Amino acid sequence: MVFEVLTGTGLAASAGLNAYIPLIIMGLLARYTDLIELPSGWQWLGNGWVVLILAVLLAVEVVADKVPVVDHVNDLVQTVVRPTAGGLAFGAGASSETVTVSDPGSFFSSHQWVPVVTGVVIALGVHLLKSAARPVVNATTVGFGAPVASTAEDATSVVMSLVAIVLPVLVLAFLLGLAAFFFWFLRRRSDRRRERQAARAAGFRV
Repeated sequence: MVFEVLTGTGLAASAGLNAYIPLIIMGLLARYTDLIELPSGWQWLGNGWVVLILAVLLAVEVVADKVPVVDHVNDLVQTVVRPTAGGLAFGAGASSETVTVSDPGSFFSSHQWVPVVTGVVIALGVHLLKSAARPVVNATTVGFGAPVASTAEDATSVVMSLVAIVLPVLVLAFLLGLAAFFFWFLRRRSDRRRERQAARAAGFRV
């Protein structure tokens, strides 16, 4: 069951960065390759119309997330969308046959709410960290950092989705790297806040 959990976790975390990328990747791989075989309850992800609709939504998301201010509004909307996608991604991924999982455990099949809820929580956590980081990036780069950060997030979502399906053991490395980055970010943000407070205090003393 370890690989199933890692696959679901990687896909849900990817959805926290971009709601549509992991769902599209699962749909395309299930439709055109043998890398993943979706269970009967999730085969709709490979439907051509579903993939097309997700692709259109992805195009809107890609543009909106790269424009300062608009990206903040988009993040507010995505507070519902990304966790939902994370639940779907974990549920579908954890119960699918992949190149590393030939016999998915029956636990996720008989308790479908567990992977869905788990995916929602994982995606929500990643989304909240992403949403907290973006305003700081915009403020420190006068908005020029938004498209760079967004592109990096999209690329990470693509790679993590593929890794989760093909080589899920590497999901741990991705998650550790993601956690390290956000820990560094929060620490840097805290240091900058203390520096500003010290500067204001020094100004008042003068």
